[in-house]
Amino acid sequence: MRWPILRRLYHSLPSCRGSLSHGHPRRPLSITRSLSFSASAWRSAGELHGALTRNILNHSKDTLTTLRKENSAFKPVLAIIQADTDDTTLQSIREFAQELGVDVRYISLSKESSDEEIIDEIRKLNEDPNVHGVVLNLVKPSNKVLNAVQPDKDVDGVTDVNLGKMIRSNAQDGFISPTATGIIQLLEQLDQNSLEGKNVLIVGAEDSLEAPLQCLLQKKGAVSLVSSWQSQQLQNKLAAAEIVVIGSAKPQAIPVNWIKPGAIVIFSGDSELGSDGLPGQVLGPLAAAQRLKNLAKSSKRWFDVQKYKKWDLHCLKLQPLSPVPSDIEISRGQHPKSVDVLAKEIGLLTDEIEMYGRTKAKVRLSLLERLKEQPNGKYVLVAGITPTPLGEGKSTVTIGLVQALTAHKNINSFACLRQPSQGPTFGVKGGAAGGGYAQVIPMEEFNLHLTGDIHAITAANNLLAAAIDARMLHESTQSDKALYNRLVPSINGVRKFSPIQIARLKRLGIEKTDPASLTTEESSRFVRLDIDPSTITWQRVLDTNDRFLRRITVGQASTEKGCARQAQFDIAVASEIMAILALTNNLHDMKERFGKMVVASDKKGQPVTAEDLGITGALAVLMKDAIKPTLMQTLEGTPVFVHAGPFANIAHGSSSVLADKIALKLVGENGFVVTEAGFGADIGMEKFFNIKCRASSLVPNVVVLVATIRALKMHGGGPNVTAGAPLAKEYTEENLQLVRDGCCNLQKQIQIAQLFGVPVVVALNIFKTDTPAEIDLVCKIAKESGAFDAVPCNHWSFGGKGALELADAVKGAADQDIDFRYLYDLELPIAEKIRTIAQKVYGAADIELSPKAQAKIDVYTQQGFNKLPICMAKTHLSLSHQSDKKGVPTGFVLPISDVRASIGAGFIYPLVGTMSTMPGLPTRPCFYDIDLDPETEEVKGLF
Repeated sequence: MRWPILRRLYHSLPSCRGSLSHGHPRRPLSITRSLSFSASAWRSAGELHGALTRNILNHSKDTLTTLRKENSAFKPVLAIIQADTDDTTLQSIREFAQELGVDVRYISLSKESSDEEIIDEIRKLNEDPNVHGVVLNLVKPSNKVLNAVQPDKDVDGVTDVNLGKMIRSNAQDGFISPTATGIIQLLEQLDQNSLEGKNVLIVGAEDSLEAPLQCLLQKKGAVSLVSSWQSQQLQNKLAAAEIVVIGSAKPQAIPVNWIKPGAIVIFSGDSELGSDGLPGQVLGPLAAAQRLKNLAKSSKRWFDVQKYKKWDLHCLKLQPLSPVPSDIEISRGQHPKSVDVLAKEIGLLTDEIEMYGRTKAKVRLSLLERLKEQPNGKYVLVAGITPTPLGEGKSTVTIGLVQALTAHKNINSFACLRQPSQGPTFGVKGGAAGGGYAQVIPMEEFNLHLTGDIHAITAANNLLAAAIDARMLHESTQSDKALYNRLVPSINGVRKFSPIQIARLKRLGIEKTDPASLTTEESSRFVRLDIDPSTITWQRVLDTNDRFLRRITVGQASTEKGCARQAQFDIAVASEIMAILALTNNLHDMKERFGKMVVASDKKGQPVTAEDLGITGALAVLMKDAIKPTLMQTLEGTPVFVHAGPFANIAHGSSSVLADKIALKLVGENGFVVTEAGFGADIGMEKFFNIKCRASSLVPNVVVLVATIRALKMHGGGPNVTAGAPLAKEYTEENLQLVRDGCCNLQKQIQIAQLFGVPVVVALNIFKTDTPAEIDLVCKIAKESGAFDAVPCNHWSFGGKGALELADAVKGAADQDIDFRYLYDLELPIAEKIRTIAQKVYGAADIELSPKAQAKIDVYTQQGFNKLPICMAKTHLSLSHQSDKKGVPTGFVLPISDVRASIGAGFIYPLVGTMSTMPGLPTRPCFYDIDLDPETEEVKGLF
C-alpha cells in the first residue's frame, strides 16, 4: 500500500492522534513527580537521567570508534541551521560532540529568512557528503522546510519519511525524535510496572513531538491524549492522567493541584516551564545525547553505503533478426534503462552521478576515493591486426565481449570506449558505437555531441590559441612599463599578483610578491614571453573535416598591426588537451599537465608554456566537467564508459585512464574491464603499453587481437579494399591460400603482443561470406603462432550470445601469469627509442632522421624532454610507412620527417612521412544520408 498523504494515514490510527505539521523538538527534558515527589526521589531521577545519558553517549562513542578503525581520518559532522533561537540543548550538544569527536557546523540565519532561503541552505547540506546529520533549530518551521531535509540526514526524525517509517513499524530504517525517545526511556525507568494501560496526557506540546510520542506510547500499550492549555476539559484530563508531558509554559491561571497526586510530570521544554509550583530538574542532556546517537547511526549507514556493493544488474533481452537490420534500427528497437537505474544497479551512489537526460550521466571522480581499498578487476585490451580501410570491428568485439560476460555469464564487466569525433561521423567512416547487435545505445546520442566533452576541448584549445596571438600583439605594441601596468593593474588602489603570476615569478627565480618591489630588469623578464612566431606549435581546432583549414593566414586585419602569420586548424580530437584528458589521473594532475603544455619557443630557444601565458586555471575551469567519464549502456543493458577520443596517430588513441580506473573498481575483483586501442596492434597496442600504462600504472591481463578473414586475404595478396566500393570476389568466395598467406600479419601482431609479456586471444570477427574451412584455418594458425586461444565471434549477428566462446577464452587467459615489460627504457635517447619501435614492432632495418627531425630532437633534448615515451605517427594501413605494403614488410628504412612534442600529455611524437591532422570530406560524405524527422525528431541515416 502506498501512502502519499502521511497525515491521513497517521490520523487514521487509534491513539495516535496529532498533527504532523511539525514544529521542532528542541527543548530539554525536565521531570518531576507531582506534589509528593521527595528530594531523594529527585536525586534518584537526576542520577537516572545521568546514567541514561552516559549509556547513550558510550554507545555512540563505541559506534564512532569502530568507524574510525576503518578510516582513521573520518570525523562525523552535525550541521545546525538556526535563526536567532535560544536553545539550552545546544550547549549539551557542543559538549557531547567534543567528547565524541563530532564536528558541529552552525548555519545562522535571520528570523526573517524565507522558506526558500532556508531550503537553499538545507539543499547545500543535503548535497555535502561530509555532513552526516542536519538539525533545524527554527521557530515553527513549515512542513515544506522540514521535508526539505534529506531523510537519511534527518537526525531529529521530523520529515514525513521518517515519521512514516515509525508508524509503519520499521523505525530502525529511519530516525525517531530524540525528545520523544528520551521521554519513553525515562518513563520506562521511572515506572518499572511498564507503560501498559497507563493514561498519558500531552499538554501544550509542539506538533512534531505529539506525533512520534503518541505513536511510541501506543506501541508501549499506553493510552495517550493530547490537549492544549485552553481546553475546557483540562482539569478533568489532568486529574485522570497518571503521566503528564508538558511542552510549553503553564499559564498562571491553571492551579498546580489540578494534576493528580503521584502523577509523573515530564517537562519537554525549557527549565522555566517548571515554574508556578511545578519545579523540575532540567534533563536536556538526554535529548542531546539521543540526537548524537542518531548522528552516529547516520554515520554508520553512510559508511555502509560507501562500501563496495554487489551488482544487481537487470540485463535487457535481445531478439536478433535475420537479416540483421541497420545499426540505428537495432538501437531504436531496444528500450534502454534509465541511466540512474543502471548506476544504482552497479553500485554508484546518487551523489556520484550527474544526469544528462535519461540515458547518459557523468560519473564523479569522488568514487575513486570511496572505493580506493577495493581490489581491481581484470583488465582486457582489445587491439587488432593491420586493418583494411573498412575497419575490422574492434568496437563491436569490445561490446560483444562485455555483453557475453555480463548478460550471459553473470560476470561483472565494463566496456570503456572512446568518444567519436564529428569528423568521421559526418565524413566517411560513420559512427563508433559498435554495430549490429553489439553496440552502445542510444547510438545517435553516442555519436552526436554526447555530453559535450569535445566542445569543451575545442573551447579550451582555442582560448589558448587566442591567448598566444594576443600576447604577441600586446608585447609588440607596448613598452615594458605599459605591459606591467596592464598585467598587474591597480584595483581600488591595490596592486597584487594573481597566484599564477606568482608561480611565473618563481620559475624566473624572482622570490617577490609585492608588485612595487620588482626591478626594471625583473619586470621586463616577467612581462616579456618573447615568443618566436616561427616556433608556434599550438593550432586552433574544429571538430569537422575541413580540408581548407589545413593552411590559413591569421592576423590580416589592420587592427592586428602587422602580426599576420601562417597557421592551420587541426581536428579537435588532435588537440593535446584531448590527449591530456585521456591520460590524466585527477583534476590536480590535469591542471599540472595543462601548465606544462609547450606552445612555442622564445627567441632564446626556451620553451613557452600555457602556464607562462597565465591560462592554466581557465583551461581547468572549461574542462572541469569533461574530466568525468560518461556512463551509457549496451544493447543488453550492461554498463559502458565513454570518455576521451584522442587521435590515434599523433596521440595514443585510447579511452581515458580515469574511465578504466573507475570501471576496474566497480566491477570488483572477479570482474572484467574491456577497453580498446586504436588502429592495429603495431600502433594502438604499442602506444597503449608504452604510454597509457606508464601514465596509469595499470597492466592488462589479456590482449584480444581482432582479425577478419577479409583483412587476412588482403594481406595475403588480395585486391585493394576501398571504402564505399564493392568488395572483389576474392573477399566473398572461399580462398584458403589467400587466408593462409595473409595470416603472416596475424602472426606478426601476436608476436608484438608477446614482446610485452601479455597472453593473446584472437577474436575472429565473422562475416556471412566466411566459410567454415577459412575460419578453422585462421584459428589453427593463430594457436600455433602462440595465441592462448583463437575463437570465431558472431556478436554482430547475435549480441553477447555470439561471443560466449570469446568470453570463455578471455576468462582462461586472464588466469595466466603475465610477465609484463615495457618495450624500451625511458632513459634511452629519443632516436634510440624510435629505432627500437621501428625494428622490434614494425620490422624495419633502421630509421632515417631528416635534418629537421634531428634538429627537433636536439632541441627537445636540450630542453629536458628527452626522457618521455614515444608516440609514433604513421599510417595504420601497413606495418611499414607505405600504406600499400601489406602482409609483413621487412628490410625497409623508416623515414622520420619531423619530431614534435606533447609535453603536457607526456610524449614525443615522430612523424613518419606526412601526417594530416585535419581530415577532408570525401566526394560523398555520410551526411548525405543523415536527416531529422520533423514530426518525431528522430535522427535518420546514422550508421
